[in-house]
Amino acid sequence: MDEGEVTERGAHHVQSLERGLAVIKAFNADAAELTLSDVARSTGLTRAAARRFLLTLVDLGYVRTDGKYFSLTARVLELGYSYLSSLSLPEVAQPHLERLSAEVHESSSVSVLEGMDIVYVARVAVSRIMTVSINVGTRFPAHATSMGHVLLAGLDDADLRDYLAGAKLDKLTARTKSRPEELLAELVRVYEQGYAMVDQELEEGLRSIAAPIRDRQGKVVAAVNLSTHASRTTRESVEQELLPPLLAAARAIETDLASAPPTRARHG
Repeated sequence: MDEGEVTERGAHHVQSLERGLAVIKAFNADAAELTLSDVARSTGLTRAAARRFLLTLVDLGYVRTDGKYFSLTARVLELGYSYLSSLSLPEVAQPHLERLSAEVHESSSVSVLEGMDIVYVARVAVSRIMTVSINVGTRFPAHATSMGHVLLAGLDDADLRDYLAGAKLDKLTARTKSRPEELLAELVRVYEQGYAMVDQELEEGLRSIAAPIRDRQGKVVAAVNLSTHASRTTRESVEQELLPPLLAAARAIETDLASAPPTRARHG
């Protein structure tokens, strides 16, 4: 089949686009530089097909090469920026995060659910408390994060069943809820209490608390959180000292989103 032809998935499906995106996604923090063979192996493409896609991306400015190794250029950020710049959520949330972090002296973030992961769309970092850097666009598995628990608890029954059926609930620490029934019980609790706390489930030493952000119709569309190091807080102090300002920030973001013009209130 020619690269530009449609596949059996339907007349709308362009396989060459799918493969080109797979080549871009082959690069990540652990694989910033790849050889042609690396890309072919990661994507399942033949070396010849991988080479055509890589050289096309080089021509377009999304990939650079020294003749042996390939790596992404900063131009790939345009792909995500086109999405983020069309949203009002990051720009609405950012000043609220800044005020929240200034008040409680902890890092704050807003994320949305995408597939099995949360994706950060806004963030204010007061200090680095994780072994990895967190930036806009960073992804973490939803099942191990406070914002993920809030977002999953906001799904309707059918979507939640689909998530539980398809998610890989890796046990990232000894505390991670990695059994579907255990996670579901926690999500019911989160739904009922209106917030989520995750205590060292994503990474040892990291404790975080999150609240939902709802749209005009009351649907949970995002989550806002505060994260802190477990060595300087207790679960009780997080609930007593961090939860009230966090909930206030969530309500303020919702109010601003509701007042935004409909064409600017999209959030994905």
